[in-house]
Amino acid sequence: MSTEETPAPRSLAEALRARDDASLAALLRSRPDLITPVPTDLTQLATRAGTRASVVRALERLDRFTLQTAQALAVAPDPAAYDDLLGLLAGDDADPGVTAALPRALGVLREQALVWGGTDRLRLVRTARELLAPSPQHPSPTGLGPTVAEATAGMSPGRVQEIVAAAGLTSTHDAVSAVASLTALFTDRKRMAALLDSASPDSVDVLRRLVWGPPYGQVTADPAVHLRWLLDRGLLLPTSPGTVVLPREVALHLRGGRAHRTTEPLPPGIEAAASHRPQVVDSAAAGQAYTALATVEELLKDWDEGGPAVLRAGGLSVRDLKRTAVALDVSEPMAAFWVELAYAAGLLASDGEADERYAATPAYDEWLEQPAATRWARLTEAWLTATRTAGVIGGRDAKDRTLSALGPGLDRSAAPEVRHRVLALLAALPEGTAPTVDSVLARLHWERPTRGPQQDREGDEDLRTRLARWTLSEAESLGVTGRGALSSQGRALLGVPAAPVRAAEPVGPGDKLPVHHHDHGTRTASHLVAEPLSPPEQALASATAARLLTPLLPEPLDHVLLQADLTAVAPGPLRRPLADMLGVLADVESKGGATVYRFTPGSVRRALDAGRSASDLHDFLTAHSRTPVPQPLSYLIDDVARRHGHLRIGAASAYVRCDDDAVLSEILADKRSANLRLRRLAPTVLAAQTDPATLLEGLRGMGFAPAAESAEGDVLITRALAHRTPARTAPEPVPDGPPAPDATLLSAAIRAIRAGDLASTTPRKPTETPAAKGDLPRTSPAETLATMQAAVLTGEAVWIGYVNAEGAASQRVIAPIRVEGGFVTAYDHTADEVRTYPLHRVTGVAELADTQP
Repeated sequence: MSTEETPAPRSLAEALRARDDASLAALLRSRPDLITPVPTDLTQLATRAGTRASVVRALERLDRFTLQTAQALAVAPDPAAYDDLLGLLAGDDADPGVTAALPRALGVLREQALVWGGTDRLRLVRTARELLAPSPQHPSPTGLGPTVAEATAGMSPGRVQEIVAAAGLTSTHDAVSAVASLTALFTDRKRMAALLDSASPDSVDVLRRLVWGPPYGQVTADPAVHLRWLLDRGLLLPTSPGTVVLPREVALHLRGGRAHRTTEPLPPGIEAAASHRPQVVDSAAAGQAYTALATVEELLKDWDEGGPAVLRAGGLSVRDLKRTAVALDVSEPMAAFWVELAYAAGLLASDGEADERYAATPAYDEWLEQPAATRWARLTEAWLTATRTAGVIGGRDAKDRTLSALGPGLDRSAAPEVRHRVLALLAALPEGTAPTVDSVLARLHWERPTRGPQQDREGDEDLRTRLARWTLSEAESLGVTGRGALSSQGRALLGVPAAPVRAAEPVGPGDKLPVHHHDHGTRTASHLVAEPLSPPEQALASATAARLLTPLLPEPLDHVLLQADLTAVAPGPLRRPLADMLGVLADVESKGGATVYRFTPGSVRRALDAGRSASDLHDFLTAHSRTPVPQPLSYLIDDVARRHGHLRIGAASAYVRCDDDAVLSEILADKRSANLRLRRLAPTVLAAQTDPATLLEGLRGMGFAPAAESAEGDVLITRALAHRTPARTAPEPVPDGPPAPDATLLSAAIRAIRAGDLASTTPRKPTETPAAKGDLPRTSPAETLATMQAAVLTGEAVWIGYVNAEGAASQRVIAPIRVEGGFVTAYDHTADEVRTYPLHRVTGVAELADTQP
């Protein structure tokens, strides 16, 4: 261990003042809440670093061993020597793993301003000690109780002397020295061992039941002999009537000096579930990527003319989610995932109409025109950064309301960080290696052992564990992984183009994979993707991933195989114009490696409604079929086209007109037309008391092929893919606290903090009415003006108090250049630039001392 500079700092602010800019940048990067807003000086930064909310957030982001180090410091003397801390963690046997890992853990605590002081005077910040130190209301994770001094604080001096005498110690004249004598006994291993050797087995058994916590127990007013022996010698101390506690010093002796039952200095290794050739993994992932694209397209195509209605509280109803799952042939949780993914990518939104429904956005049409690999990269990029979490759908929120797909309350700010961390662990493995789920979860739990404040109401697992499980499943569905292993395109998506580790020997199921330590200079893949990429970096990574995926996806085809049973077989993915037209002309009957389309009267009529003529359909099929057009299909098209538009429907409420009055008579005679409430207005016209759309559907259900017409009598062409929402932006992720500052912000913040610290710590010449430390200088307007003018002549810097237009007060060190017109122009050392200040906003001015630090 390296020693601290001398003299040792007396406060956290002094410790921060001794840091260089790189060290301050590391602090602000690891705890971005400290610069929101930017502190005025280092004293304010130290104060903010010690606030409860900030310390809790910092503790929640520590790995297990670093947190155990902080917990050990909380039960150590304040201040503690490095060797004392090492003893609490390594125990009497001096665990070499702990000895090697402690410098790194202590370095992390120092970097994050949770610990300060020299190696012989280590101090945990007061708020962290309050959070981690044991108390009856908040037991310590170590399971330790109070010290002898704390437990005997309310005890009478006479009783303390009785305990000292029973323990075989010499009586003292005061309780303080008696407690010190008892503490010395309990911390002396030889004398303590001799004392316990004289205890009965029952007494020792009581101590062993309390040794690892909780350290509190219950006793009766007349305790048994073996309990009385412990109470008489202070091995158990009363805290309240009927309650006793095992003193911390006694517990540490029984534990062999360890503060924790199990100390975990190293992260657990990742176990291999299977190992595949990288080419197999990439091919499997590409197949999943193709399926993902097809699923999203099918979902939005199904909602092209207006999807499900939006619930009053927002989101999809349970019935609509079930219908979507059936349409996509997936489970309801997977249907919710695809719906949320399309929403996160900006392809889906509500239309904002009075009868609000979900529909595709204009961005969906642009997305469809992009190459398949680019479309996949956009989906995965949206998934990586989204905070909306489909896995919680169906659960309950804090008000016991059901969480619905596309509804409110689905944001989980930890989701992006967990996704990146899970994929980082996969990226650090040999290519083609799939880990076991349990080993990944164990590693994540070591890295973040504390549970954050945001918890779900369902399940026994904490939110991060559930997010990790969902990440592994969703990555497989998206094609980021294949057969459980990270694919090449998945690595590229994370900014890791090649695997960092290759196993020298085959990796079998259950094998432990290498563990990467944080304190070495080499940067492993898990380090490279530990933090999300910046938008420009992510765009470049997505383009690289798309380029790697492109040759693995099947080439779109421009033909189908027509069959005599009124079906068409697409032996692979179809090019966009062909797929769109065939989707209108035929219905999908089955999907898989080959898609089967079926031609029906309804599907042919749909194509005619879209403005196609019979000759157009014949030409289309002839041009795109590798087999001759079957005669039954030609007859079907001609038959539907011959009857299409024979009836005309317009708005009266609605009417039907036809040149053949026999057809209208047939309609009136059909019992199925009763609900349309038709009546004859003329030999060739029927009026209906329903709207044109209902009339169209009713007559089509009766087997007719009517066509809608405009007020001018022209046939209305129903365009496919017509309904779109107005332009919508994708939902913004909800950040997990302040965003990590970039290099520019860090540099500016450190410069401002340093300048503000200079202003607050620069010695000033004493005045007749000196201000209290931290107060702004106060002088009359005449004194202010005179001092400013004198500083212009001498070129010296002065200290001023300034209140801006918003009423915020600050203190600054300035070198006045010019004073005129009620303004002073000066070089502001705090802002590191020349500024002009109104004199009426200057509260006062003071000269700086000749000797500066």
